[in-house]
Amino acid sequence: MQKKGRFIVVEGLEGAGKSTALNTINQFLTPLVDGLIMTREPGGTPVGEAIRRVIKEVAPINPMDARTELLLLYASRMELVKQVIRPALASGSWVIGDRFELSTWAYQGGGRQLSQEMIGQLSLFCLEGFEPDLILFLDIDPEEGLERALKRGAPDRFEQEELSFFTKVYRAYHERIKAMKNVVVIEAGHSLVAVQCAIREVLSAYILQHPIDARP
Repeated sequence: MQKKGRFIVVEGLEGAGKSTALNTINQFLTPLVDGLIMTREPGGTPVGEAIRRVIKEVAPINPMDARTELLLLYASRMELVKQVIRPALASGSWVIGDRFELSTWAYQGGGRQLSQEMIGQLSLFCLEGFEPDLILFLDIDPEEGLERALKRGAPDRFEQEELSFFTKVYRAYHERIKAMKNVVVIEAGHSLVAVQCAIREVLSAYILQHPIDARP
């Protein structure tokens, strides 16, 4: 029987603690699975990393059109799925992603107010229904998350947005999650220990329901 990897994604606003969550997942799964690959969006391939630089850099004088931003993100995502994620899953490796398509529905659909229908058409064209096996959404109040993010250093292009932008993103996240069955919400405003414990509990429950293929 061919091995099947799993694709687990961490989502959330700026300052939600994605890096810590990813490290926790990495530490939890490394002893259990053969082949653990970490990815990020945008990025993860030469094309994706080039797009990441374009999207993240601060450009206050000539702002990027929201539709351009959307198309660049899907271009990066297509490369990541084709070059990294699908081959890894086919070989039995597990892939842990720092963001995936849910971010687009929240940031470009909610924050930028782009057409949900247009995003849906792009999704069908680019991903053909491909989605993560499990998504951990780190739930944090937008104001608290932004405050955390701004303490880390110079803000990137997204972190310079107004609080009202992140409030719309937050609402879009929750609206989208209502219709999704592969998302678990983690209260990210709790202590670090509590958040890490919650993540490990979610992973343990997931593995019980979807046993890991035995090592050779």
